[in-house]
Amino acid sequence: MTSHVKNTLVTTAAIAGALAATTLFNTTTVKADTTSSAPVTTTTSATKDTAIASAQAKVNSASAAVVSAQAAYGSASTAASDAAAKTAAASASAAATSAATSSAVANAQAAADSAATAKSTADANLAKAQSNAAATSRAKFMTSADVVSAQSAVASASAKASDADSAVASAEAGQTVTANLMKSDDPTQASAAQQYFATKTAIVKLLPSGQVQITIPLTSGLKFLKEVSYNGVDATFTKTGDDSANITFTADPATSYTLAMTIDITSVMPFMPIMHEKALLDVDTTIFNGLLAAKSDADAALTSAQAALSTAETNAATVAQVASNAASAVTAAAMVASDAAVVATSAATNLTSAQAANSTAQAALTSAQAAQSAADATLATAKANLDSANAALTSAQAELKSAQNIVVVTPASSAASSASSATSSATNSAASAATATSNVASSASTTTVTSAVVATPATTKKATSSTPASSTTAKTLPQTGNENQSALVALGLAILTLGIYPMMKRKHA
Repeated sequence: MTSHVKNTLVTTAAIAGALAATTLFNTTTVKADTTSSAPVTTTTSATKDTAIASAQAKVNSASAAVVSAQAAYGSASTAASDAAAKTAAASASAAATSAATSSAVANAQAAADSAATAKSTADANLAKAQSNAAATSRAKFMTSADVVSAQSAVASASAKASDADSAVASAEAGQTVTANLMKSDDPTQASAAQQYFATKTAIVKLLPSGQVQITIPLTSGLKFLKEVSYNGVDATFTKTGDDSANITFTADPATSYTLAMTIDITSVMPFMPIMHEKALLDVDTTIFNGLLAAKSDADAALTSAQAALSTAETNAATVAQVASNAASAVTAAAMVASDAAVVATSAATNLTSAQAANSTAQAALTSAQAAQSAADATLATAKANLDSANAALTSAQAELKSAQNIVVVTPASSAASSASSATSSATNSAASAATATSNVASSASTTTVTSAVVATPATTKKATSSTPASSTTAKTLPQTGNENQSALVALGLAILTLGIYPMMKRKHA
């Protein structure tokens, strides 16, 4: 049980005692010769009793309302105190959490920023590596195309060189062509030596030097033909039979050659002198012109194509290596970017977690503050209700006091007047006791709320009524209360004392 509830119970007991005493004191209402600042009304006993009963009912109702409001206020005060304690605890927790997480949040934020930067750098490097890989891939494709083109060029040059080689080889092996010996001074007339060259042909061979080797078959007359020369160089005779031979000489390609021949027929015609004759060999050896040049060109083209192919292959190999390196760089950059993304995600998660702990504490604080605001609002409402109840009680007490001050005009004895005076005195005592009870309860309460005060009519002095005939003659009031008046008054005082005692004991403790 909290202090607020204890205070409420003690105050309620005091109010109940005062209420009982007041009720008992007002069972008999006598007014005689009253001296008071309140206005005095003269009426009948029945009217006064009715007014007192009505006022008393209002006092009772107002007192009950005060008790209820006091209890509600005590409960609201307890709730507000608990809410304030929870708010303080939540505030302390939020502060502690903020202090504990601020470093973690800062570190997580720094880690997240660093990870984000690393990821951005890794992504940029990956993009650059991918771009470079794409460029090297295109270059590789182009160099591969260059290799294919160079290979095609080499194949073509090789074919041409092969054709040129075949042509040269065929020319070097020799080719049989038409050949006639004509008179040197009359190329339209056959030479006398033509008879010895019956085949009328010649074998022409291409020499590596570009010259041609010409061989003319001597079918007969070897015993008469002693010498053959060209440009002062003797031709070579290679016997092929007893009276036949191949005559060979070397010359530049041409369409005819002037040969010097020595013919000796003295063995059969002694009277004939040795004859030195020049004959024109009509043979076209220019058929091989350009073969060597073509071969040379074909060989050069083949060499060039082969060099270009080699260069293309080297370039392709280099580019392929670059492309391979670029692809490896892309793979490595992708791994770095992936790792950076994982780190960035983890850092972001850690940051969110660190921030969530602080947010949770702040949310708890906000909730506690809202609960405290609601409790404070409830307390304010309870305070307003208590103040309203106290005001209603004060008004009811004032009405009761006015009713008690009513003067009843009837013939009465002096004994009744004395009883009225005693009743008034008891009523005043009860009012004073109730006021004291309220003050003690107010002092004992740990809150700032004004305690409910159960008020009874103030002490009044005995009033003396006078008439115009005689101002010194006291009017006698009839006794309208219970015959056990004294006992009831004592019982009310006892209850009042029981209510006051715990508060007084608590106050002096």
